[in-house]
Amino acid sequence: MIVFFKHSATHAQIAELQLHLKQLGLESQLVPGKNICLVHKLTDDTILAGFDFISHTKAISSSFQLSSNQYKEETNFDVNGIPVGSAYVNIIAGPCSVESEEQIFKTAEFLSKHQIKFIRGGAYKPRTSPYSFRGLGKEGLKMLHQAAKQYQLNVVTELMDLSLLDEVQQYTDIIQIGSRNMANFYLLGELGKIDTPILLKRGMQANVNEWLLAADYILSGGNDKVILCERGIRSFDPMSRNVMDVGVIPLIQSLSHLPILADPSHGTGDSRFVGALAKASLVAGANGLMIEIHPDPKKALSDANQALSFEAFETLLSEIELLKPTIKKLKPTSYSLVV
Repeated sequence: MIVFFKHSATHAQIAELQLHLKQLGLESQLVPGKNICLVHKLTDDTILAGFDFISHTKAISSSFQLSSNQYKEETNFDVNGIPVGSAYVNIIAGPCSVESEEQIFKTAEFLSKHQIKFIRGGAYKPRTSPYSFRGLGKEGLKMLHQAAKQYQLNVVTELMDLSLLDEVQQYTDIIQIGSRNMANFYLLGELGKIDTPILLKRGMQANVNEWLLAADYILSGGNDKVILCERGIRSFDPMSRNVMDVGVIPLIQSLSHLPILADPSHGTGDSRFVGALAKASLVAGANGLMIEIHPDPKKALSDANQALSFEAFETLLSEIELLKPTIKKLKPTSYSLVV
């Protein structure tokens, strides 16, 4: 259950309530900066009678609380003036890895030409093999930041480990948490303490409940700028890299107020299929796409098979343009497709 406090509530009053709940065997958790308290296992709010600094309560039927649409209907926020959230559609594009200054500046110039406002690129890469290219580290972050600054783009890059948080936060506008770290609950809890938006990718074997509970780790820390990203789940079939779960997009929107993006590049692992799944995801209701592109995909140092060429990406953008009438959000007046 979520307990909402009046603005006049004092720290002493809230502490008194928490002590009362503890004496009843109920654990409670304050959400920093949100004037609310989560009370685990509380089903009967009559025990809160007499605490007149409580505004109201909400009983959430799901195990995930703050990511539930029973808590609120939408999440919308700005990233350096660009609206992101439940009422918008945005596109994030760029290479899997930052490989060189020439590569990333060429990509940034191309995205700027097409009015794409978000550039992605990995500086620290989680690779299955320790012998694969694992990124340029801090130098890659600096290149990505400089290219984005020159072409007025926003940076999306992956955080691998809590020890790199300060470094990554210095050079990025949205921190990506990859599939492997979706269940790194300590890391997620620490990300709840910062104000930088978090792009939370679904774990390769995570079900929807686990994914939304992972989001709750961030939200319960006070950071409500969370974006979900479906990137494909692992299956029994070796013919496809992953199963791109397009059906999870409307499912998430029926359960949660959080915006959800689709990553058909990882979802398919094959550039031939990225366009089809990108369009299907938008029609299914995704709030945007995350697409891997590269100036010369054949020479990409990582994920070469799934990267689109600039020409293929331009074709996809033109096809998305034709889909605009079918992918309007629930609030057409605030609809924005950045292409």
